[in-house]
Amino acid sequence: MTLYIDPPTWPGHGRMWSHLVSDSSFDELHAFAARLGAPPRAFDGDHYDLPAERHAEALALGAVPTDSRHLVRLLHESGLRRRKADRPA
Repeated sequence: MTLYIDPPTWPGHGRMWSHLVSDSSFDELHAFAARLGAPPRAFDGDHYDLPAERHAEALALGAVPTDSRHLVRLLHESGLRRRKADRPA
């Protein structure tokens, strides 16, 4: 059970963002996000959106750095990937 984070290269709302995912469970992902202090609204169906200024903190708490392609592959392999249309509103 590992948490992964990509570099903050995704622009939005005047900031750069990273994505935080689990390779095994949403429970693990939500628990890690809570330790990080990420608000529930940061959850986007199968990942958390984290602003660039939280990236180093996520790494310090144990998230493993990786690239975005690997994150998507991990989500698919774990069965946790949700298409945008299937994500809760």
